[in-house]
Amino acid sequence: MSLKKVHDDQPKEFKFSTENIKKVEEILKRYPNKNKKSAVMPLLYLAQKQNENWIPLAAIKYIANYLAMPYISVYEIATFYSMYNLTPVGKNFIQVCTTTPCLIRGADKIVKLCKEKISPNENEVSKKSNSSWTEVECLGACVSAPMIQINDDYYEDLDEKSTSEILESLINNKPLKPGSYRGRKNTAPEKIASINGGKHA
Repeated sequence: MSLKKVHDDQPKEFKFSTENIKKVEEILKRYPNKNKKSAVMPLLYLAQKQNENWIPLAAIKYIANYLAMPYISVYEIATFYSMYNLTPVGKNFIQVCTTTPCLIRGADKIVKLCKEKISPNENEVSKKSNSSWTEVECLGACVSAPMIQINDDYYEDLDEKSTSEILESLINNKPLKPGSYRGRKNTAPEKIASINGGKHA
């Protein structure tokens, strides 16, 4: 089990919004009534999105009650998977892939830029941009390395210039469009991207 740090300043209550209750009802329709506990992961993710990218303990208890599960079972799931955050990560959660393909193509320079522009330390929310960053293992976009994930979006085929522009756009609260920054279409070879003029897809 992952030994995640739990945030000290916890809200006392959590409830799904009216909009998210409707989403929960749609999610539960995917499962037989006897197996509704299987919806725990999508419900945790929904709670995280509602609560500015992190899951408070109150939300874990709320989901446990909602699905008639033991609290500890939901807590174990929330602490095991790296996609769930149990501490605030800010409006913009930047995950920098530093696995070998990305590292070979300059991920270390992206980490340096995050330290300079966002915060000097991982998992530290910047007061200026309400953002944080962390190093992660493979995000499954090796063909377009180096890359970063910001919340749900992938920014791929990066270099120092494009990364700096993306981070500045977050600081200015005007995030740039995700996708390839060398004009690549999906996983097309880079030669085709070059023919396209290197324009952002």
